[in-house]
Amino acid sequence: MSTDSSDLFGALFEAPPLNRTVPVLVPMPAPKPYSYSVPDGMAVEPGSVVQVPLGPRQVIGVVWDGGEDGVDPKKLRPISHVFDCPPLSKEMRDFIDWVAAYTLSPPGLVARMALRAPNAFEPEPMIEGLKFVGGEPERLTPARARVLETASDGLSWTRSGLAHAAGVSTSVVDGLITLGIFETIFLPPPPVVAMPDPDFAAARLEGPQKEAAAEIVSDVRKGEFAVSLIDGVTGSGKTEVYFEAIAETLKRGRQVLILLPEIALTASFMERFQDRFGAKPAEWHSDLAPRMREKVWRQAVTGEVRVVAGARSALFLPFEDLGLIIVDEEHDPAYKQEDRVFYNARDMAVVRGRIGDFPVVLVSATPSVESQVNGQNGRYTTVHLPTRFGDAALPDLHLIDMRRHAPERGGFLSPVLIRAIGKTVERREQALLFLNRRGYAPLTLCRVCGHRFQCPQCSSWLVEHRFRKQLQCHQCGHAERTPEACPECGTLDHLVACGPGVERIAEEVERHFPEARTIVLSSDIMGGVKRLRLELDAIAKGEADIVIGTQLVAKGHNFPLMTLVGIIDADLGLANGDPRAAERTFQLLSQVTGRAGRTGLKSHGLLQTYQPQHPVMQAIVSGDSDAFYEREITERERAALPPFGRLASIIVSAETRHDAENHARGMRNAAPQVSGITVLGPAEAPLALVRGRHRFRLLVHGRRNSDMQGFLRTMLSQSPKERGSVQVQLDIDPQSFL
Repeated sequence: MSTDSSDLFGALFEAPPLNRTVPVLVPMPAPKPYSYSVPDGMAVEPGSVVQVPLGPRQVIGVVWDGGEDGVDPKKLRPISHVFDCPPLSKEMRDFIDWVAAYTLSPPGLVARMALRAPNAFEPEPMIEGLKFVGGEPERLTPARARVLETASDGLSWTRSGLAHAAGVSTSVVDGLITLGIFETIFLPPPPVVAMPDPDFAAARLEGPQKEAAAEIVSDVRKGEFAVSLIDGVTGSGKTEVYFEAIAETLKRGRQVLILLPEIALTASFMERFQDRFGAKPAEWHSDLAPRMREKVWRQAVTGEVRVVAGARSALFLPFEDLGLIIVDEEHDPAYKQEDRVFYNARDMAVVRGRIGDFPVVLVSATPSVESQVNGQNGRYTTVHLPTRFGDAALPDLHLIDMRRHAPERGGFLSPVLIRAIGKTVERREQALLFLNRRGYAPLTLCRVCGHRFQCPQCSSWLVEHRFRKQLQCHQCGHAERTPEACPECGTLDHLVACGPGVERIAEEVERHFPEARTIVLSSDIMGGVKRLRLELDAIAKGEADIVIGTQLVAKGHNFPLMTLVGIIDADLGLANGDPRAAERTFQLLSQVTGRAGRTGLKSHGLLQTYQPQHPVMQAIVSGDSDAFYEREITERERAALPPFGRLASIIVSAETRHDAENHARGMRNAAPQVSGITVLGPAEAPLALVRGRHRFRLLVHGRRNSDMQGFLRTMLSQSPKERGSVQVQLDIDPQSFL
């Protein structure tokens, strides 16, 4: 029987039959899923992670909800591959849709945050292992005997693991394999972390802690959506309280997510968790190695990882059975993402809890005004911890009026603070000096012609980093070597540093205390996160006398010997038009001063200020946080600012000022006339030039019950199309006004 070669070719390369269509959400800024056909024999369902053709590329996507769209499958491109991983749950898909609708972001970009580990979509390869099958070699050396004794329990081992456990080289194990005493088997890949034990080390809780723990554990037992706000002073044992909620969740076989604002810097938290549960949680943050990110993603979606501690992006991990979210330091601005998809992880954590019908716990010594109001209105259950754990007392706080106790010429430390540092060092205790400015000085100018060093790409001054001998822009990263002569007038040795940064404070400290061991902590420290962790560990062990740092020293660290905190410029955060300036300053200074006296030693906090009568300063030194919040809430309500009103920020940027301004005006003119919603601007943003792009800002203000998203959708649909270099960024509930 003969066969035509063309028929054979067609039979071999004929496309598989197509029998239905499905919507697939791809990780790109498209307004909705694309339709693809499903080849016959391929099994997909909503949530399946697939590979699909998109133009000339193959991209990852997720089969979405919505069913068939009526298009003939033969007219559509087929799905290329279905990955062997559990599908994204209905809960996760609903969460992605909700975030996209609320932030007015393309759903594909939101889904992209849940698919950040593409190499994890297929199962991890099995690893080669060994199993003892019996027998004994003719020549039984002591090393071989140790191997056989170790393996006699019948467990399976990896080659290197067995050698390590027996205290021999791998060549000894290889010899026994050759003799047939071990057989090769394949083992599943090990978990990234051991299974936490909720009963490993039960906590010793005192009266207020017991009551607080009982309240949030009750929510976990109910297994329903509820939000608790743990409002406790620094050192009150908030972590131990929410550990009890974690233990109860683990006993019920569900997973836990702990959000931390600076996960890469909180090695001490991991150790505390391990002390309580016998194992560390899995980590998830930007500094995690790619291979480890893949393992954590895979084991979270399969349920092998029970607890993840992560930065804000961990909120988009597709857990198998998430049963509790903890948001530690819920007030921290680091929870706000301001790139591509603008969202606040604290608020989205509450949304995820509501969609998944499980409890959420917010934790802070200085809760946000929004959370305070939600507690007062009954939306959240507020749990108070008014005193420190054990015998520890809060530090005595005092204001230093810089108008009366001025520093010496060229200095920034008042005589009062210098004397206090000296006494602290003499007692072999530690002092912390806080200034929220990196580098040596925020401005460098020529004292002859007045030339100021400014970034060529941004409307910001260049910050001097004397340790690096550089001038650097903290907006775009532009850096140049510090010159010896003024580039404008050419005068030598007449450049002057204006104002202090942490490096300059360190220079002054070393002048006054040359024998003291001094450490400078800043986010741009040489060596990155690893170096920071080492420095923080050294401080906790008492290997430094004086610590000088920026806001990262306020992130929940526990320094046992820290008994003095000095705030160099307490007024710094108040010197801008941010409506949250007072709240942010109160929170930051309260957190910093809370680093002192956490182990019971007598402690002090000194705040250098030129505004000692300012309500923020008075609230901090009096310890009357209730009065501060009451005043702040009243002012917000009077101005209809969040949480009593709604805000949205629109930033229009372009390569020319003309294009940016014209487009912003076109958007303003396209705004619909709606009662209760006002559009302010456009006006140049405070940072009018960033990375060479000119920026104009529109601010949309509405009542609390306003349909802000509907208003903005209409406004955007009627606005001019983005042309040329024009870009529009939309931020619902903005936290930054720069």
